Amino acid sequence: MKVAISSDHGGNNLRKEIVNLMNEIGIEYQDFGPHTDDSVDYPDYAKPVADRVASGEFDRGILICGTGIGMSISANKVKGIRCALVHDVFSAKATRGHNDSNILAMGERVIGPGLAREIAQTWLTEEFEGGRHEKRIQKITDLEK
Repeated sequence: MKVAISSDHGGNNLRKEIVNLMNEIGIEYQDFGPHTDDSVDYPDYAKPVADRVASGEFDRGILICGTGIGMSISANKVKGIRCALVHDVFSAKATRGHNDSNILAMGERVIGPGLAREIAQTWLTEEFEGGRHEKRIQKITDLEK
């Protein structure tokens, strides 16, 4: 699995925590920054990740801002993206198993690093269940046409 990860200035610390997690569990990733604490606009950092996941260059993406809301809204504007804003482990498991989400969004000002690591690890290791969920994913894809 290959993961694209990015944040805005409000998610820098949590992004670094998740990068450390991916290093620990051996997941290949590319960090799209930002690499300073200067204020940046989240759509500028959501788009490169979403574009690369949608194109198949990366299998999944992780986006982090202050709340995760702006990143998730921005990413979901890209055709082929199913970005889920998640702040609990149950939802991380469900969105992979049922929704086949391909981008995870989290908010640094909403959850702490320990929970974020747990959420990310769950989301990164959970597989799509397929079956009855496949027709629902197709209906979501049909909305993009």
